[in-house]
Amino acid sequence: MNILRRATLAPGLSRGLTSLSSMRLQGRGPILGAASSARCQASLATQPSAEASRPSFPIEEVSTEPDLPSFRSLSDSISPPTLKALVSKPFNLTTMSSVQAEVLPLLPGLAEPYSAEASGPDAPPRDLLVKAKTGTGKTLAFLIPALEARIKALEAHGKAATLDAGMPGDRKLEAQARKTYAKEHVGTLILSPTRELATQIANEALRLSEHHDGVEVQLLTGGAPRGRQLREWRYGRKDIVVATPGRMRDLLTSEPGFGDALKSAQVLVLDEADTLLDFGFRPDIDFITGHLPPTPQRQTFLFSATVSREIQDIARATLSRNHQFINCVTDDSTPVHAHVEQYHTVLPSPSQQIPHLLRLIAHDQLSNPGKSKTIVFLPTTKMTQMFSGLLRELSRTCLPAGRNTNVYEIHSKRDQRARDSTSRSFRQDVSGASILVTSDVSARGVDYPNVTRVIQVGVPSGTEQYVHRVGRTGRAGTQGRGDLVLLPWEMGFVGFTLGKMPLKPLTSADVTKQLAEAAQKHDEDPKAFFPSAVGGNPRGTFDRKTGRSMAPTPFTQPVLPVVEEIERNITDLISTFEPDVVRETFLSLLGYYIGKTSEMRTTKAKVLEGCKDWTLDACGLETPPFLSDSFLHKMGLSDEVGRRGSKGGRNPFSGQRRTTRDNEKSTWADRGRHGFSREDGGKDREWVKRTRDFDGQAAPSAGRYEPSGATRKWAVQRDGEDDSKMFGRGARRERGGEDDSRPFAPRGPRRERAVHDGSKPFSFRGPRRESNGERGSEREGGWAARPDRSDRRSRRAEIQEEW
Repeated sequence: MNILRRATLAPGLSRGLTSLSSMRLQGRGPILGAASSARCQASLATQPSAEASRPSFPIEEVSTEPDLPSFRSLSDSISPPTLKALVSKPFNLTTMSSVQAEVLPLLPGLAEPYSAEASGPDAPPRDLLVKAKTGTGKTLAFLIPALEARIKALEAHGKAATLDAGMPGDRKLEAQARKTYAKEHVGTLILSPTRELATQIANEALRLSEHHDGVEVQLLTGGAPRGRQLREWRYGRKDIVVATPGRMRDLLTSEPGFGDALKSAQVLVLDEADTLLDFGFRPDIDFITGHLPPTPQRQTFLFSATVSREIQDIARATLSRNHQFINCVTDDSTPVHAHVEQYHTVLPSPSQQIPHLLRLIAHDQLSNPGKSKTIVFLPTTKMTQMFSGLLRELSRTCLPAGRNTNVYEIHSKRDQRARDSTSRSFRQDVSGASILVTSDVSARGVDYPNVTRVIQVGVPSGTEQYVHRVGRTGRAGTQGRGDLVLLPWEMGFVGFTLGKMPLKPLTSADVTKQLAEAAQKHDEDPKAFFPSAVGGNPRGTFDRKTGRSMAPTPFTQPVLPVVEEIERNITDLISTFEPDVVRETFLSLLGYYIGKTSEMRTTKAKVLEGCKDWTLDACGLETPPFLSDSFLHKMGLSDEVGRRGSKGGRNPFSGQRRTTRDNEKSTWADRGRHGFSREDGGKDREWVKRTRDFDGQAAPSAGRYEPSGATRKWAVQRDGEDDSKMFGRGARRERGGEDDSRPFAPRGPRRERAVHDGSKPFSFRGPRRESNGERGSEREGGWAARPDRSDRRSRRAEIQEEW
């Protein structure tokens, strides 16, 4: 947890914000609703989920003006420092968004401290369930009431402290009481599903509380040093605490006394509640709420883009029965991603993947000169690392902006401080040619303004993830575009999983043609093509510390020759690839795609072959990476190895080339030594097999066996040698003597007893010693040795050869 001050995340920002007064939610009933308005349809008569049942309680109507109100209309409802931050620096806002217009008019009553006398059934609802899309300003919708509630709670405690001390009106005592209370009691706890979204909320809280004296914001997320978080928690104020569920539960479990400050928390905010449940945080949420005051003493705000049955369940568990539901997503409203132009391209070969990606980025720089801002999503962390370095090198020679292109990289392998810094830098980038290469850590909830294009390489994890990725562009009424780039074996994902998305097919040839036309148009008249940046000073637009461009800069060279040399430049760079890097990326892709075969309507074998082709065609390896049999078995491909491994040629799974000699070998008959010999010293390679019975007599015909006594024995003999000699694996030494019914000496712990004719053998359990005395004669058979397993294995091999 970091105490976010002016020097931590946002320069020029001060302190943080606070929370609502302590109150408690009770009951587990259905969801109370608020009525509809021209901006947001707030109805509890029917839940937003299609299958939800109609609740049995009354609906409270919320009356609002058809036009969106201005923030200055809140002058009588919020404190002057909060209003100053909204209408002047740092926000400079004028008009509320739809969700803000529904929530903020509930002030100042929404921020009043909890009172047991005023918490009857006729009291106005204090808990909120808000259904709102991402990017609609819902962060300020819950931060403003939280900050106002904290300010009122601190004022009430300070006045009560002076009265108890018999010194009413003592400002110094009142200020000291407020400071002590702020350190010992949490104001607002905000739970966010991702570190990036939590950091973004914390920054918004810092900006909102900039004109409040002493208010602090603490950030509790993974990836930051726990010791520093604990130190700041112990000595800092806890006005607003923004956390991810995993880190909060970890600290509550491992640190004694950590949860004492939460026992009097005033407000709980669950932001992106649907994402919290998708990520499996429901047990963590239940654990954390167990350390908070119960309802209605605690006030709860639950914000979600959807309200499914799971959301309704968690609403019943965390909200008061007397809560208000506000729906800002009408049934006929169009999703955010529906306003974005979306295209999908199935490449003819993996060798076209990197050139096509660069052409899309170059096309965006030419389509949005001076304001291009692209996000490239990749399926795995290893692929994100590989492509970020690749784009960083190729942007210098393959893109119109050249060295003025800023490439950023975010993935789970980077520490939290680096991720925060990169996210902030990309958000504030105004170079007009920036690229963010990222995994799914940037797909949900994080707001990057003015993104012009989202490019997804490979299939996303699902339909919702695709929507969240595309939703990074076209926000707040701006235009955007989404491109999905697939390999041939991935094309089934579009028809089966993304069938309802407004995707249009686009070939790589079409992109090449469009790019050439845009480049030619630029070269004909660069000044008319890029008027906003012409006349600037390119040398003065770079950050000396980072070397990145800090302002739009016109393209300094003809663009058409640059885009025509894309493939050649890529070929030159691929030749320098490290094989280990490609192999690690290959393994990560294989692990990702093996679990998605059903969504792509393909098989594991085709996924493996496709990934191997990618290493050869796209990455320039001479041979595909080797995969051991144990690894293939773990991936569920061992059966395919058995079926395909005997057909000759290259083994498509292990990466090794099979030889003709390997293919001619039997699967198990050639194991061990079977006593084969060559007729003439090995010149003509003719193998001679002869059989023997137990008495050492030659069998009637070669290649067959004759029963003798209790068991059957195969022997292989060299031509011309003594017929009485037995050899081969598992062969027994012959025992002479008068008793021919016992041709072999006993061997091994288990022995077999046979009757005189040797036709009915049976075995005893456990070790038996041989009896040669009276007892043996009384049993009329004695103890005969049972052939050991090596004999049986040898015999099995011989039978296999005979067949």
